[in-house]
Amino acid sequence: MDSSKQEELVTEFPGIIRVYKDGRVERLIETDFVPPSTDPQAAEAKVIAVSVNYRKAPEHPIPTAYEDSWDALQWVVSHCNSQGPEIWLNHHANFEKVFLGGESAGANIAHNMAIVAGDPEFGLNVQILGVALVHPYFWGSDPIGSEALDPGRKAVVDRLWPFICPSNPDCNKDPRVNPVAIGGPSLVGLGCKRALVCVAEEDVLRDRGWLYYEALGRSGWMGVVEIMETEGEDHGFHLSDLGSEKAKDLITRLAAFYDRDMPPFF
Repeated sequence: MDSSKQEELVTEFPGIIRVYKDGRVERLIETDFVPPSTDPQAAEAKVIAVSVNYRKAPEHPIPTAYEDSWDALQWVVSHCNSQGPEIWLNHHANFEKVFLGGESAGANIAHNMAIVAGDPEFGLNVQILGVALVHPYFWGSDPIGSEALDPGRKAVVDRLWPFICPSNPDCNKDPRVNPVAIGGPSLVGLGCKRALVCVAEEDVLRDRGWLYYEALGRSGWMGVVEIMETEGEDHGFHLSDLGSEKAKDLITRLAAFYDRDMPPFF
């Protein structure tokens, strides 16, 4: 076989992924930044963290990531009566304080899991107390805020949703990536009582995080939403330098969010 054809690129997202004509997928960012046993966020917050290794696009396009994550959440909840298959969760997990959280795509998934959890048709056997969304991947093709100031970065993000969700490529109309999309589920149905949105000043997704925060706050949702912005940093900055002061500040804020109880009137 002609080696030049094997190496011909079909799609590339710089620094993230390359897809070649022969079907080979090259992921340029490793996902296992922190071994589960030494996760500083889990240690500081004194929580048990369950990480979901969901299947990824392009081999497994949307909705696979959501389906895998929902299955994983149901598996976790199966331990709420101390009868699940994982002894550690049976003996040590507090199912009165269950949170969903994630960074970037993981934050998007956490939001979507909370929306499904809030639907009585799909509800869980436990109450989700809160969601923590760090640099959430939300988007829409119509620019907001400062997005139009950097057309190069915007163009890259514009291509991402059609790449991972070819069955419904219009991110303006799909509420899974655009939670404020017209005709999508109301944010009032978010299935938890607390939400923390974390954004980074230099992140191209920053304004989408702010939009989500503002839309949730005025939706009529009966919960408390907070936001934290890290100045001078870009998307996922903490993952490459967990020891930096700003990364420590982010972890401390997340730990406080997980550790705090709701006011009694909720």
